[in-house]
Amino acid sequence: MEENSGRVVLCGANAYEQKYYFNEIFKGIPESIKDELHIICVLFTEEAGGVFTIVFEEDGSVSLETDAYEEDILYDEISSGLLVREIRMQRQELLESLSLYYRVFVLHEPIDALIKE
Repeated sequence: MEENSGRVVLCGANAYEQKYYFNEIFKGIPESIKDELHIICVLFTEEAGGVFTIVFEEDGSVSLETDAYEEDILYDEISSGLLVREIRMQRQELLESLSLYYRVFVLHEPIDALIKE
């Protein structure tokens, strides 16, 4: 699942369909990390509702995105923003590791240059 802008979805959850999606392109990610991503996505949608996705940007950085149907009156935009901020703070190391994984194994950047950053 790649968008025209060069962004690639890693995983996401949808509260409306009660489904979780993991992009099989990244099947090389360890199971424990996949499980943690699953938990993060599902708990987010359980708490705030809507759709939550973790996306790799074209430069290899990781974005956390949330959206909701326009007619969804139960979606809490403020809570979703706070949850995204909380995930960024509490899972910073995980997100940095995912970015490094993407840059090395997908973008094929030399690892020695990335470690010096």
